[in-house]
Amino acid sequence: MAREETRTTSRTPRTQAAAGGSGPAEPVTRAWATRLVVVGIVLSAVNLRPAITSLGALLEEVRDDLGMSGGVAGLLTSVPPLCFAVFGVTAPRLARRFGPSAVVCAGMVAIAAGLLIRPYAGSTGGFLAASALALMGIAVSNVLMPVIVKRWFPDRVGSMTGLYSMALAAGTSVAAAATVPLTDMLGGGWQAGLAVWAALAAVAVLPWLPLVRDRGPAPADREPARQAPPERREPALRITRSRTAWALAVFFGLQATAAYITMGWMPQIFRDAGVAAGTAGLLLAVTMVMGVPLAFVIPRLAARLPHQGPIVLALGACGLAGYAGLYFAPAGGAWAWALLLGVSNCAFPLALTMVGMRAGTGAGVAQLSAFAQSTGYLISIPGPLLVGVLYQSSGGWGLPLALMGGLMLPQMAVGVLAGRNRTVEDEAAR
Repeated sequence: MAREETRTTSRTPRTQAAAGGSGPAEPVTRAWATRLVVVGIVLSAVNLRPAITSLGALLEEVRDDLGMSGGVAGLLTSVPPLCFAVFGVTAPRLARRFGPSAVVCAGMVAIAAGLLIRPYAGSTGGFLAASALALMGIAVSNVLMPVIVKRWFPDRVGSMTGLYSMALAAGTSVAAAATVPLTDMLGGGWQAGLAVWAALAAVAVLPWLPLVRDRGPAPADREPARQAPPERREPALRITRSRTAWALAVFFGLQATAAYITMGWMPQIFRDAGVAAGTAGLLLAVTMVMGVPLAFVIPRLAARLPHQGPIVLALGACGLAGYAGLYFAPAGGAWAWALLLGVSNCAFPLALTMVGMRAGTGAGVAQLSAFAQSTGYLISIPGPLLVGVLYQSSGGWGLPLALMGGLMLPQMAVGVLAGRNRTVEDEAAR
């Protein structure tokens, strides 16, 4: 942390003047704040997917107990992107009013409450409502994570995005792998197996509490003084005029479609092929855990490249191969398909990295993040629902897998466009 302390020390004259000559306490405080932000980012990221992947491992039990049809279960897997689109768009406005740290803290509280309530709601409607509460917290945190990274670590967007993405992948995979064993350990009821993840979200609240009142510039926010402040620059940015912003939004939406279909339905695909429930959850965990090393490597690599198109194409090719394998030999090559789809799902950290690279200012990142994620999640809503409908109507996985493979082609095309070396500020100005 020597670099953070060095940077914050350079701000001492100004902070001392503002505090009436309070001495060197401000750099020390800011250094600890930076450490808290790192811890908060990691713990928050760990909690951004267990609400979804823990449910995927027990979806069959939840459906049977609550009397859900395949269509309703498909709707349940579409709730995450719907909530992310509806609530994510409010995140920049909330961050301007209360500060991003306070909003993320509230988001973690909402996740903990929703995860604790939903298993005991007693009905499909209550289950959906409590899930929406948790997903609301995930939505605002999703949008604000790139903003916080850009604000506190502007010179380390790639490495910090990699750390955040790696923690997110770890939480996703642990929830997928551990939910069934935890359910058995806690007596075999799916309610306890889902509710246990609320404790992890409660822990993530703690590092943000000391930062709730922090609304001013971060210690690492060192934009040159000659630049106009964000509040004067932001109204000039018309994000919808940027082709790159639209390409990134569509890319984000299509990769989210693939991710939520995978998280919601892949265990069921394996179970229908004769794979045991515990093994199916473990296979989903393998898919998710691939993001742990790759989510750290890919953003760092992407940040060094002027064009991220080659990475987009490589990830897309892995996705096509994985879907083909699930179609032709779902059980025989299960571990290989899980690995390939895990590599393909790393389009998510790549998209987050491009959000930070395609905007030149903190305000631009906030607007681009909200636009790309909210628009993208709107695009992704029909996918999981349509998979559920096709699965129920056709009685098999042929048509759903054909849909998944077909969507991978436009994902690769718009990803290449989004990876071009340009900023949304320049495009919007033109």
